[in-house]
This record gives sequence, C-alpha cells and structure tokens, in this order.
Amino acid sequence: MDFVELETVEGLRWSWNSWPSSKSEGNSLMIPLSIMSTPLTTTDLPLLPYEPLFCSRCAAVLNPYARLDYQSRIWHCPFCSRRNPFPRSIADTNLPAELFPTYSTVEYSSPSPSPTSPSLPPAFLFLIDLSSHEDELRPLKNHLLLLLHRLPEHSLVALITFDSMVYLHDLAYSHCSKLLIFNAHRQYSSNQIRRFLNISRPHQFQLPKQGFLLPISECEFSITAAIEEIHSTSTDFISSATTRPPRATGAAISLALELVESCLVNTGSRIMLFTSGPATLGPGTVVDSDRRQPIRTHHHIFNNQATHHAKSCTFYKQLSNRLSDASVVLDLFACSLDQVGAAELREPIERSGGFMILAESFDSDQFKKCLGHVFKCDDEGNLKMNFDATIEIVTTKDVKICGALGPCVSLRKKNSLVSETEVGQGGTSVWKLNTLTDKTCIAFFFQVNDEQKIQPGSAFLIQFITRYRQGNMGLRRRVTTAARRWVANHSADIAAGFDQEAAAAVMARLAILRAETCYARDVIRWLDDTLIRFTSKFGDYVPEDPSSFRLSSNFSLYPQFMFHLRRSQFIDVCNTTPDETAFFRLMLNREGVVSSLVMIQPTLFQYSFDGPPIPVLLDIRSVGPDFILLFDSFFHVVIHYGSKIAQWRKLGYDKDPNHENFRKLLEAPELDAEQLVAERVPVPRIIRCDQHSSQARFLLAKLNPSVTQNSTYTDGSDIIITDDLSLQVFLDQLQVLAVQS
Repeated sequence: MDFVELETVEGLRWSWNSWPSSKSEGNSLMIPLSIMSTPLTTTDLPLLPYEPLFCSRCAAVLNPYARLDYQSRIWHCPFCSRRNPFPRSIADTNLPAELFPTYSTVEYSSPSPSPTSPSLPPAFLFLIDLSSHEDELRPLKNHLLLLLHRLPEHSLVALITFDSMVYLHDLAYSHCSKLLIFNAHRQYSSNQIRRFLNISRPHQFQLPKQGFLLPISECEFSITAAIEEIHSTSTDFISSATTRPPRATGAAISLALELVESCLVNTGSRIMLFTSGPATLGPGTVVDSDRRQPIRTHHHIFNNQATHHAKSCTFYKQLSNRLSDASVVLDLFACSLDQVGAAELREPIERSGGFMILAESFDSDQFKKCLGHVFKCDDEGNLKMNFDATIEIVTTKDVKICGALGPCVSLRKKNSLVSETEVGQGGTSVWKLNTLTDKTCIAFFFQVNDEQKIQPGSAFLIQFITRYRQGNMGLRRRVTTAARRWVANHSADIAAGFDQEAAAAVMARLAILRAETCYARDVIRWLDDTLIRFTSKFGDYVPEDPSSFRLSSNFSLYPQFMFHLRRSQFIDVCNTTPDETAFFRLMLNREGVVSSLVMIQPTLFQYSFDGPPIPVLLDIRSVGPDFILLFDSFFHVVIHYGSKIAQWRKLGYDKDPNHENFRKLLEAPELDAEQLVAERVPVPRIIRCDQHSSQARFLLAKLNPSVTQNSTYTDGSDIIITDDLSLQVFLDQLQVLAVQS
C-alpha cells in the first residue's frame, strides 16, 4: 500500500489503515488509531462555486459514498442513514463533482460577501521592542518599511511599541507623533480600552471610527513616519551592566489583543511581536531585571525554582483562549543570542498557529527570508494567508472521536460521536484554527465504539470539513471523505495496513505531550515499554529465543525511529534551553509526516568522486576523509567536509581549471542545500564545517554512536565520546525483552 500516494489524494496518513472491530483489540495495538491530517496539502481538486449539501441530522456533506434515489429525489446519508432531499439539478446524467468516486476531496467556494454584510479585511498589529539595541532596530525598521509597501491597501494596521511602558500610536493624527501611554503593571479589559480610546460600540462587519487600527491606504504616511522615528531606549534605562532593559512584552500583547477585541475584528488578524530579550516587568515576566538573577533553565522549571515561569504561563494560557475567540494569530520574531521567553509564549503561539522564529539578528538572512515568506502575495495581490478556520469531523456511529494534537483549540462541541476519553484537545468534534497553511498538520485520535455491533469486512467513513477564509476574506470549505474497512481481531490485514512513518509522527506528538508534565527519563521509559509490547505483539519469534526474532518490512523501521526519537532534542533537553525546546516542539506539533520524520531521524547524503550522491546511514561510520556529507535535521542543514576534502579546498584546488571535478564536487551539496531550505519556514540555518572542527558537533550529536571510546575495534573510523547506547545494542536489547513470555 502506497501511503504517500494516498496522502496526495486524501491529505491523510493513517497509523493503521485497517481497524480491528473491537475496542479492546484497538487499545492493544499500543499505537493509537489516529490520522495525520494536512487539510490543504491537496491542490489538484475541483473548485465548486456553490454551497455544499448537508445532511439534516449529522451535518455530513454530500459525498461519493451517498446513495441516491433519483425518482424520489432523495439521498441517503452514508453516516447516519438519514433521507435528505436533493435539488432538481442533480440527475444520473448530471452528477455534481462531489459524487464522483475520484473526488474524495472537493472544495466549495462560497459566494462573495454582499455589500450589506462585507467581511472586515485582515489586521496586522506590529509590536516593536524599544529596549532592543539601536543596531538591531535599524534593520528591523527597514524590513518593516519594505513590508508596508507590499501589504494590500485594504489591510488594517496598528503600531504598538514598548519598553517599561506600552505606547499605542495614533495613526489618524498625521501632524506629529501622537502616542497613548499605558502602564505595564495594569491589565485592562476590552471595555476599558474602548472607553480610553473613545471607540464607539462597533457594528458587525464595520470598523468603528478610531485612529489606531486603520486601512494602510489611509495611514501609510503616519505609520511610515512613526516607524522611522522609532529609536532604542535601552541606554536610557541601563545604569550599569547588572541591569536588564525593561520590557513589558506581556502587557503589549494584551493591549494589542484588547484593541482587536474592541474593534470586533474577528475574521482574521495577526499580532506580530519583534523583540530582542525577555520580559522583565508586568504580566508575562520571564526574569528579574537584576542580571545577577540568571534566566530560568530546564532544571529551574522542573524543580519549581523558576520564580516567574508558572505565573507567566498561566497568563499566556488565558491569553491563548482569547486569541482563539477573536481569530487572532500571535507571531514571535525573536532575534537575540540569549533567551527571550519563547517557552512561556509557546502556548498562545502554537494554539493560534503563529510563527516562532529564533534568529541571531534582525539583519540575518534567516529573519528576512521568513518575514518575506509570511507575506507572500498571489498574482492578484492578495496575501497567501488563511484565517479563521475550523475543522469538523463526522464519522459513522461505530467510531468515536477522542481528540487532536496540533495548532488547534477544542471548541467543546460534544455530540454522540465524541468519546469520553480525551487526547490533547478533546471533548469535541469541532476545532478552531486561527490560521491554516498547506503544511499545517493535525493529529486526530479515534476509538472503536463498543456500543455498536461491528461486522468485519464492513466499511466505516470519516469526513473532515475544513472551513477557512483566504487572504481576500473569501470563504472556502474543503471536504475530504475517507473510507476504510473493519477487519476481524488478529487479522493479518491489521499488520498489512500499518504505516510506520505516520505512527512515528503520532508517537512523537504523544511523547512531547507527556514531556510537558514528566521528566525525560519517564517519557523514555514510556516509549521503551510501548515499543517492547508493540514488537512483542507483531514480531515473529520463538519464545525466549532472541536470535529468532524478526519484524516484517512494514514494521522494521519503526524501532529505529523510536531509537532516534528517545535521544532527540524533543525528549532529551540537557543541551538545549527552554526557548529552544519550545521552538523544536512547536514545529514538530504542526508539520506533516515527512517533515516530522526528518526532525526525528535526520537524512544524510554522501558526495564523492565515485558517482552521484547516495543516502547513507546516520552513523559515525559514514564520516570519512574523502567524503562530503549533507545532513538535514529540518532545523539545521550541515555540509560536512572530510579532512582530505577540506585540505584540498584550503589549498585552492577548486579554483584550478585542472581540477574541474573537484569544483563540481564542492558545488553539488551547496546547490542541494539551497533547495532544501528554499520553501521551509522558518528557514533552517546552513552550517559548513570540516571534519574534527567544533561546528561538526551539529552532525556528530545526531549520529548513531556505533564506534565510541569504549569500542575495542574502530577500523580507523572516527569515534563519538558518549555513554549512549548504539542502535545495534538498542535493537539487541529490544529483541531480548520482546521474546520474553
């Protein structure tokens, strides 16, 4: 079964493509019945210029599995068996696209909003940290000024700056800069903000009269002038090297959200935070202003020694719920060599679907490429952004919905299809996504409904109804209807339908969910116990004889994925900061199966004079003096030059016309690396290093330590100094434990 090809049709990857017909057998599979859904991944599908036809009982959309009675003009819902009327235009000689078997996914384009009830355009609220150094603010201002010229003229914009106070810029007043100053220690309600700003109660679909959130066409001169006049205030507050600059980051985000709520802009907005350091005062404080107090580490957080962490996370969790209600995306663009508080900000950013970019400088290519990607426009000048999305799931009555993991929020809409068992964002059949891209992937979890008598061989259906607004605020509905079969317990079809790549991605999300509340060793123990029971169930072996253990081909890679996951930066946080861990986990929670696998088990290609590049094992034995290695861990792309290659490069052989092959060998990984990072957001950092150099650690840390300082025979290979298990030792121990009765 080609699971990748199926994904291009359905946008779905199932951990199990055949489901057992009992709840107990489903639970005994160890890996949950789950689906990795990337709603917008499919591009070649019909666009239908009319509203979908819904079932009057279960709200499922008309689909190829429906049975039609043309004489009675009735269609039978395949989900709940309800008889529904259909329009006269449907006939056996005039079938709409959604009834064709080849169109399991279709998209509906709703008619444009009427002039009496237009949708408000998207709003962009720029939050700029004045406590950043002047050398950082200068390139940031230049990038924002260029960005303003690319925004569609109907886009709404607002400007908020902050240091020890929060400054809201009046963009309607063009004679000079006019600011409203807010105390960072006070929290204001939307009603208070409305009174302070003299905003009248707005009508739906109509922007109230005020001067703070305006169309760019009306305030381009004012906001341009305001950004040009921004200067760093960090030197105004730092009296000594022992004091951190004051930053009221949480208060600024809160004010931006309250402005959006006051103006009832609830169809699509982005709060874009640009900062260079942690919040030191007001709500959301990360660290004290006294530099003698170090910023929190994982050790501080696990041992409840991080003074502000719990309170700050509580504040941002409340903010996250409000962001969802108002369909607002929170983005973090942090450029600093130190931590900025991304760990505390992770929940509202992840739940709202926002970007988190941790770069070294606002002048870096990484930041510029990311900002440019976010604001891409189509041929008509509309932003390639989607807002205000929901995903609704309808299933046949033999399937229960447990929950979801990813950049979504449960709307707590329960019905008979919702299970009492909750996983992640559960207790609902509808989820809210403030934004949606063609890479946004949600993991959905299901359960067999034991209350129904299920006949093996019969089919069950799951339908995903995704509603979203495009950059021009036009409404779209994408509907995917997928069918699979129930099989008898212990049937060989269960194993045949196992997708080990999707299963690894699902288990990775479950592991980082556990890691939020458990120590790494407990998560690793859970992964190991699950893997042992899994291989014991599906392995072929003679009891108590490890040498007889075998796994079929569609299970054989899964233990290897778990080996790399348990030693990855998602679980083992010893060498990462809380901010880095937050970024890594946020990205894993939103990317699809292919990207998730690259994060879990990076790819490694070898370049040599012997021929074209070839994939090689992620092992220390793949490192050699005569090779160039291209390593991709999704977050870093490393070009690693063997010692001989590096020496020839330093001698300038690539510039000698007599060594044309050497020049081409050096160029090949460079070109491939550029292709890898071209469409990836955030843009990975490209690292070039020589064998035995300090930068080679980015590669060595991910390689299987098959040769270590304790190895008795090294055959001249490099070694990795570590006490970690090698993959072979891990698999040998797994076999011993799996065959125990």
